[in-house]
Amino acid sequence: MAKLVKSEEETMLADMARGFLDGAAPVSKLRELRDGGETHDAALWKEMADMGWAGVLVPEEAGGSDMGFAAANVIAEEMGKTLAVSPFLSSAVIAATALRQVSDSRANAALAKIASGEATYALAVDEGIKFDPDSAQMEARKDGNGFRLSGKKQFVVDGALADRLLVLARTADGLTLFDVPADRAGVTRDKSNMIDARDAARITFEDVEATGEDVLGAVDSAMDVLRPALQAGQAALAAEMTGLSAGAFGMTVEYLKERKQFGIEIGRFQALQHRAAHLWCEIEVTSSAILNAGRVMDEDPSEAELAVSLAKARATQTAILAVQEGLQMHGGIGMTDAFDMGFYMKRARVSAEWLGDYSYHAEKIAKARGF
Repeated sequence: MAKLVKSEEETMLADMARGFLDGAAPVSKLRELRDGGETHDAALWKEMADMGWAGVLVPEEAGGSDMGFAAANVIAEEMGKTLAVSPFLSSAVIAATALRQVSDSRANAALAKIASGEATYALAVDEGIKFDPDSAQMEARKDGNGFRLSGKKQFVVDGALADRLLVLARTADGLTLFDVPADRAGVTRDKSNMIDARDAARITFEDVEATGEDVLGAVDSAMDVLRPALQAGQAALAAEMTGLSAGAFGMTVEYLKERKQFGIEIGRFQALQHRAAHLWCEIEVTSSAILNAGRVMDEDPSEAELAVSLAKARATQTAILAVQEGLQMHGGIGMTDAFDMGFYMKRARVSAEWLGDYSYHAEKIAKARGF
């Protein structure tokens, strides 16, 4: 069984990440970006790349640090605590994992650009209101030695500003994954107004040319490349949500210590103490699920599906509970935009849907258990 406590190295990584993020990307930075109509901080991402975070899953020969999935989850969890805005999940985790499944010079060059922070990616998979990559219907019509892509993708996180797109499309006998530049002729990106003040887009492909070199992996075999990438993204997103839960919990506890009613701090009321203790326990159990997912992905990735779905399902429940309890214990002030709890709530709602909601992952767990 995987050891469900952080190793000494992971603890040091978490401490380092927390120290950097508290100074460079506090929640106030997200508020500043939102109020300025911005969804990306290029300078912050450059700093992260210089620290090795953009290359956390990139092989050393391609310029990365290759620290592994558990380490990526540690970084993502710390990002969640301060709601740090970056293309970490889309580029450093999902895209890097997909590219690692392909052994050729083109993929290695792309990985090097991710590690340096030179290139950012977005995953164009969703077409309906729910995450269901196996049902993708976007057409990739054969055209000579290449293809023509036609269709629409929505909820493309980081899609409005990404340099390149990983596009899932249906070919003659299955699904194929394409790696295309976001500015290629025929690609139209419409920025979405996300409630969490993050970058997302609806993207239309109108007879977009895709050469054979744009195919990532083998034609009609997208899931061989995409499935590990999705699992990596789901695990890291679950880790971010767990950090989000811890961040919201920390705000709530501080408020319970400060707010007074009838002349005493409300944190001394037993009913609120019980609720806070319950939430703390839920966060700790979820953290164990995140650690387990990272360990399994590093040690036996072929067996990771159940661990990842468990982590995402638990993280979703815990994040929703954390923000609900935070709002209720703060009272009316928790509902105001002037207070940061609302940012945690909005991020929790978006994260709950991205890469599969609770029902999607609960169903995977049920099937794995034979129910």
